[in-house]
Amino acid sequence: MFIFMGVALFVAINFTVITMTSRQSLPVSSLERVAISLTSPFQLLVTRTLGFTHSIWRTYFMTVLAVEENSELKAQLSLAMEIKNRYEEMEQENSRLKKFVNFTSSVPDVYVAAQVIARDPSPWVKTIMIDKGDFDGVIKGSPVLVSEGIVGQIIKVSKNYSTVLLITDRNSAVDALVQNTRVRGMVKGNNQKSCTFVYALRKDEIRPGEMIVSSGLDQVFSKGLKIGRILDVKKTHSQLFQDITIETSVDFDKLEDVLVFINAR
Repeated sequence: MFIFMGVALFVAINFTVITMTSRQSLPVSSLERVAISLTSPFQLLVTRTLGFTHSIWRTYFMTVLAVEENSELKAQLSLAMEIKNRYEEMEQENSRLKKFVNFTSSVPDVYVAAQVIARDPSPWVKTIMIDKGDFDGVIKGSPVLVSEGIVGQIIKVSKNYSTVLLITDRNSAVDALVQNTRVRGMVKGNNQKSCTFVYALRKDEIRPGEMIVSSGLDQVFSKGLKIGRILDVKKTHSQLFQDITIETSVDFDKLEDVLVFINAR
């Protein structure tokens, strides 16, 4: 209320001064000087207030524009990061496919590439599901590989999907041998990341670091496919066989694409 009264008074005084100063016939009187002295502080206050208000509004609009521009830049950055991630994924996939091409060109068998679409979360079962099935020529018992070595074999098949039993599963067994010494044995899974090489006689010389490959005698996996390297060898005098731990050639935690052997049609 007081603000409106002050503004009204200021306007009235200014109107009086302007009216009086516009009359050229009247000389400048003491009354005009008094009126100017009274209105000057109000004029200065109004001018500064208007300038301050203009500055606030300009700062506000600049802030709003900055926020909008910042949001737009963030969206553009997110899009650029997404494109970059897609490019990196394509590069990695291209690298894996090149390995598959080099691998399949070195063997006479026919393979179909498949993607891993699911993993069994149970700690008692080591299986994965792939996006290829009976429609693609996959059958039960088909070996599954990657360029690094043996993955496992098909145990269930549907029209478009299949379940793979990994060699790390306790129900898996692959007839194998030590690549250098040709010592025979069997690679068994133990539901862990490593496997065991069993039925190797205590008298056989087997050392850590040696490569274990498939023997081909199980009629599932071709001869000479990589399985893993020996991590540890233990010999107990009371036992006929050695206790041998193997680090698999395949990193099952990073498995994304596989090759499945199929019969040529």
